[in-house]
Amino acid sequence: MNFDTTIERHGDDVVLHLAGEFDLYSAPEFKAELAAVIATGACTVVVDLTETTFLDSTALGALVGGLKRLRADGGELSLVCSDRSILRVFEITGLDRIFTIQRTPTATLPLLTVSAS
Repeated sequence: MNFDTTIERHGDDVVLHLAGEFDLYSAPEFKAELAAVIATGACTVVVDLTETTFLDSTALGALVGGLKRLRADGGELSLVCSDRSILRVFEITGLDRIFTIQRTPTATLPLLTVSAS
């Protein structure tokens, strides 16, 4: 059950770096972190999964819930993921058509600078 969340702020935009197993046990921690970030007025949230080693349906539910909550307030949640097996989970579930998924963390910088303008 190793899981770690790091928050990086860029004005009203936030990058949540997730490391370890994102599953039934860690999803509540992620939801709490995301709720806190949204409560501070974050408009754009990027969830960086580059150091995530495992992802289950509970994690997918937490991500979809965060996306819905942000979109309801005019915000957006996007993902960074380079792991082929985790990307495959998004493809199989069709969530790759719902989320903006970048392959590298630097690809999210335009997203943050566009929304910060």
